[in-house]
Amino acid sequence: MAVEVKMPNVGESVQEGVIHKWRVKSGDFVNRDDVLVELETDKATVEVVAENSGVITIVKKQGETVAVGDVMASLDTDAKGSTAAKESTPASSKPSEKAEVKLPPPPTSSSTAPAAQSDLSPAARRITEELGVNPSQIVGTGKDGRLTKGDVIAHVESGSSKPQSGSNQANAASQPSPVKASLGSSAILGARSERREPMSMIRKRTAERLVKAQETAAILTTFNEIDMTNVMKLRNDYKDKFKEKYGVGLGFMSFFMKAAIEALKTFPAVNGWIEGNEIVYHDYYDIGVAVSSNRGLVVPVVRNAERLSVAELEMAVGDYGKRAKDGKLTIDEMTGGTFTVSNGGVFGSLMSTPILNPPQSAILGMHKIQERPVVVGGQIVIRPMMYVALSYDHRIIDGRESVGFLVKIKECVEDPSRILVGV
Repeated sequence: MAVEVKMPNVGESVQEGVIHKWRVKSGDFVNRDDVLVELETDKATVEVVAENSGVITIVKKQGETVAVGDVMASLDTDAKGSTAAKESTPASSKPSEKAEVKLPPPPTSSSTAPAAQSDLSPAARRITEELGVNPSQIVGTGKDGRLTKGDVIAHVESGSSKPQSGSNQANAASQPSPVKASLGSSAILGARSERREPMSMIRKRTAERLVKAQETAAILTTFNEIDMTNVMKLRNDYKDKFKEKYGVGLGFMSFFMKAAIEALKTFPAVNGWIEGNEIVYHDYYDIGVAVSSNRGLVVPVVRNAERLSVAELEMAVGDYGKRAKDGKLTIDEMTGGTFTVSNGGVFGSLMSTPILNPPQSAILGMHKIQERPVVVGGQIVIRPMMYVALSYDHRIIDGRESVGFLVKIKECVEDPSRILVGV
């Protein structure tokens, strides 16, 4: 019996996906619950498993876009593993017994023989015509003695080129020498190739959302700087015991998430958003953490972050970061969020203006910690400083609230004991 393998419904907002990678080939025997294919949606990568055992026949190829419900493959459940059918070759592609079989020409000592005009690659032919170089004077190093662009470049730069006879020789006489011409030739200066790759579903969706944020929100950014001395000392004092007890490193993200929650409690509009003519305020704190992956930026959400300890926040962020790189985040983990924290400092960014993650109204940007001279108590001292940025929707958040929000972040991080007592 043939059983269809369809694109599953992986989320209410997901209507289509791209076949990222087939884990099996047509003709393979697969067992129930084996992973058949990886689908890339605009939110996450989803694995589709076999619901039955049987021999698979692939219908949709890798890279094709499929909608929910589309048939991607079929399983022959009557076939057995020992007698699994192999991928068949069309009869038209098999040579007839009476058909004339043309054998490739025997290899020649092309590595030492000059290349003929027919042995030129398109790029090499174009260069020889532009510079008036006789290809028969150049030894080809490509496959079967084929003359490549690199061969022509090496020949010209060596100064051993001679103009061709006939019309090309006349043209060469009225032009600068090939060696001089080569200095201004883009082809001689190096490869100038181009390549095109389709955008991943995640990157396309991210691009759409970011453009929408720019078009629909009145985005402003305010800045402040934080003295990281105390939180760095706290981290250095306890990081070894923390790692030993919880099995995860003690970073700065958990401190900023805790500080952000305290600031959100003080300024609830920053934790809300606009829907039509209404402002939606949230009494819970689902904090999105921007994570870079090979397929684009993703923002998994730590739900009810206000209920989690520093250790639980670090474990959640570390787990999300690892699974984002492996493409293992689920749709549910990527959905929602009332506020986002982004750490560009891990890439060396000193300052930036982060873009909102719609429909959210604000995003906090962390940056690189850098020692700078600052004035403390009337004295110039060297302190580890970090710039922080808050991008916000001015339709819902006023300047007073945005500045006050960052001041609250600054106070909590510079004096971590405030987080413990909630002041």
